[in-house]
Amino acid sequence: MLVRIVKLTFKPENISSFEQIFEETKQRIRNYEGCLFLELYQQQGNPQVFFTYSHWKDANTLDNYRNSDFFKSVWSKTKVLFDAKPEAWSLTKKATLN
Repeated sequence: MLVRIVKLTFKPENISSFEQIFEETKQRIRNYEGCLFLELYQQQGNPQVFFTYSHWKDANTLDNYRNSDFFKSVWSKTKVLFDAKPEAWSLTKKATLN
């Protein structure tokens, strides 16, 4: 399994636009083949900063999603809202404690 974390920083006036895009697309993202889990976080004290946290079956399924027409469409609407370059990490989970 691959864990993907993406940091997204938006212009203050674009926060609601991003939230609307996410609301409209979150089920389709989560149901995309290979996506096992999806969450959205907003930084406390800095509402411009969001993180997506997702689990993918493997790197190939994430790449398939990132190369899809659906992703390209969503990303084209989202990237114009940024206040800073997005950052992304692909991780391997090493331990979980409950």
